[in-house]
Amino acid sequence: MKRRSAFLVLGATTVAAAVTGGVLVLDRGGQADASGKGGDLPPATATVVRTDLVRSKTVDGTLDFAQRRVVKSAVEGTVTVAAPEGRTLTRGEALYELNDKPVTLLYGPVPMFREMKAGDRGSDVLQLERNLRDLGWGAHLYVDARYGKDTEAAVKQWQKSLNREPTGRVGKGDVVFQPGKVKVVSADAALADQVAPNGAVLTVASTQPVVRARLDQSDGALTSRGTKVEVTLPSGRTVAGRVAGTVRPEETAPGGGGGAQDGITVEVVLDGGASTASGEDAKASASVKFVSEARKGVLAVPVEAVVALRGENGGYGLQIVRGTGSTTVRVETGMTADGRIEVSGPDLREGLKVGVAAS
Repeated sequence: MKRRSAFLVLGATTVAAAVTGGVLVLDRGGQADASGKGGDLPPATATVVRTDLVRSKTVDGTLDFAQRRVVKSAVEGTVTVAAPEGRTLTRGEALYELNDKPVTLLYGPVPMFREMKAGDRGSDVLQLERNLRDLGWGAHLYVDARYGKDTEAAVKQWQKSLNREPTGRVGKGDVVFQPGKVKVVSADAALADQVAPNGAVLTVASTQPVVRARLDQSDGALTSRGTKVEVTLPSGRTVAGRVAGTVRPEETAPGGGGGAQDGITVEVVLDGGASTASGEDAKASASVKFVSEARKGVLAVPVEAVVALRGENGGYGLQIVRGTGSTTVRVETGMTADGRIEVSGPDLREGLKVGVAAS
């Protein structure tokens, strides 16, 4: 009398395929063998292929620039000049003018937190002196953390060049320190506006183009710094990038809204530098493909081809079809992507035909 041995499709809870006319036997070495006859062929077959498997997720994103931040006035005054939106400013240039006096961009990580004058010491003084030197006012300046007479003299020369009163002191409202050159994203105060201390004047960003994209809370693994992405820009051009980190809702581009929002907003740095997004429509959406895992050159079959082996040792197998018969072999399974699963084993090779459960 014929016996029927059932094969369970990987991940299913019901029998998805059956092989008739043969008996599934697990030998002492843990190998599975199902010898079949002509009537034992599966309802469908697929071919073992060698391919790349990539697990990914694609979402919409928006073009922007990294490190978006608001520049606030340190003192009260009237905006008499403001840098226009889209302009790139470098060391020594005026971000804006308050009461007809320039507020100058200088480079450095330490914010302007006090008036600097002769006798002061600190990292902010060292930062100021480096800027004076790099702007050409440090011929007789010894660069250190002490605000000495040579610092005071260099400051006076610099102030004269800016049409400021040569006091030799640098007030809180005289300069703004930023990490490097900046791009003006928006003017938050219009010409002739009165601004109070801590009032917003400009929003700036670095010149590094980025794409911001929103992921679900369940996609936390994709937000790790360095995760590789593939970005399709509004023009249709595809460029590589990587996740730089996450940003708060208030740091996102205009129109993105503020306050608490579902999901996680990530900032993606584009490979290729500042020119990567040149000429792209910043108001159009970009497509961001996040790659969470990739396997290169592995053997793969449709997920439906893998069966769960019953018996003492269990495991998974494939039904290898040769002519009018079939043999079940044990396999190790790996990554799944796009309906395929990675398989490996001593009996597998590219081009073999395997049984596929009936849909």
